[in-house]
Amino acid sequence: MSDKVDEFNSYRSKMNKKILNENSKVLKRIFNLDSNAFKAGALDGKTKELLGLVASTVLRCDDCIQYHLEQCFKEKITRTEVMESLEIATLVGGTIVIPHLRRAFEYWEVLEEKK
Repeated sequence: MSDKVDEFNSYRSKMNKKILNENSKVLKRIFNLDSNAFKAGALDGKTKELLGLVASTVLRCDDCIQYHLEQCFKEKITRTEVMESLEIATLVGGTIVIPHLRRAFEYWEVLEEKK
């Protein structure tokens, strides 16, 4: 199952590279803004990643959920902290996010197994 993480990262890297090679000033700025928004500032990186996870879940973006779960894992955020954040996301997003919650839970398990 750890191939799931490798496949996601490989595809994401490949496609980001292709997109950025188009030399779109707007897209490059958006990618840069995204990277800079998650750097530690008044809020630490851990808090920002959990916020990103909640927002991604509410917006029902599986790619974004997987990305933020992986960043949470790298930040050494605990399973309990991730689950509490996903609880909030499900409360805010409603039952329509439950399929994304299932996939998020599965992806987190894959990250833990890969460790």
